[in-house]
Amino acid sequence: MRSLRPGPGRGTNDDDRILPLINVVFLLLIFFMLAGHLAATDPFHIEPPVSASETEPDEAGPVILVGTDGRIAFDGKTVDDAGLKAALIAPVEAGVTHFRVKADGGAPAVRLVEIMELLRAAGVRKVNVLTVPKAL
Repeated sequence: MRSLRPGPGRGTNDDDRILPLINVVFLLLIFFMLAGHLAATDPFHIEPPVSASETEPDEAGPVILVGTDGRIAFDGKTVDDAGLKAALIAPVEAGVTHFRVKADGGAPAVRLVEIMELLRAAGVRKVNVLTVPKAL
C-alpha cells in the first residue's frame, strides 16, 4: 500500500512543490521571448496589391503607408501632405534617400503618384512600392 505522506526525500513545504512549476513557467517565458516577434501595428488597415514580381524589397528605409482613402502615415502617425513633407526633412538631411511605400491595393493611383512626387521634391532618390507575392 502506498502512503500519502511525503517521503523522506520530498519536502514537506508547499514552496518546494511549486518550485518546479515556477521553473517551467520561466523557461516557457524565456522561450517565447526569444522565439516571438513583436511588431508595431499600422495606424490603419492596409492590404498591399498582389504582384507577380519576385524581387525582394530592400529591408532598409523608412515605410510610408497609404490607405484606401489616400491617408498617409509615417513613423506610426497619420499625417497630411504638409506633415509628411515636414517629417521627411530630418531623415533626408541625415542621408536617408531610400524609402518604401506600403500602399493599399484600393488606393487611387493618382494619390500614389502625388506622394511619390512629394518624396522626390523632398530629396528622396529611391522608392520601393511594397506588394504581396502572387500565390502559386
